[in-house]
Amino acid sequence: MPDQSLTFTLLADGTSDSVLIPLLTLVLQTCLPDVAINSVFANPDRLLPRPRNLAERIERAIDIYPCEVLFVHRDAEKEPRSNRIAEITATITELAAKGIMHPYICVIPVRMTEAWLLFDEAAIRQAANNLNGRNALAMPSLRRLENLPDPKTRLFDLLRSASELPAQRRRAFDVYEGRRQVARRITDYRPLLQLSAFQALDADVKAWVAATYG
Repeated sequence: MPDQSLTFTLLADGTSDSVLIPLLTLVLQTCLPDVAINSVFANPDRLLPRPRNLAERIERAIDIYPCEVLFVHRDAEKEPRSNRIAEITATITELAAKGIMHPYICVIPVRMTEAWLLFDEAAIRQAANNLNGRNALAMPSLRRLENLPDPKTRLFDLLRSASELPAQRRRAFDVYEGRRQVARRITDYRPLLQLSAFQALDADVKAWVAATYG
């Protein structure tokens, strides 16, 4: 069996997508309960000189942030998930032709990253520093998360509502820190397995683990 520790690197579209790291860690820990999981975020702002395309981003991330597996994140936005998969796969094939080969897993939320943070009401209340709040939160239906037009705004609105702060303080609530805290407070990602995009991620992680760890 490989070493009892594993380091993964997340290469994401933007710096805010680092909130995916706790979820990816949970998925790996579920597959490998006896392996210490370490994570690195390939901050796009530190991949200097600034890459011109995805191939350069991946090549630079592999060079700067050594790891056992690279998670390559792209939000699907308004495109089919398959388009993003094809884009990443073509880029990996291009790099392999140059002799640059590395294990990778695609991370493609259907809309944007925040959609995967909108299922855990307790985590949102904790992130708002008001776990025992009484405000009824307008939580979206889990099965409709992939169809939400703007998950980021929905998450930020829920955080402000959960805080139950007076209006002026609510407007000043740091929703960006709140988003980070939501990701850290989630302890069970299994409800997300009802979503097709997360099912695909989970299956890809399990396939890589089986191939690597046997």
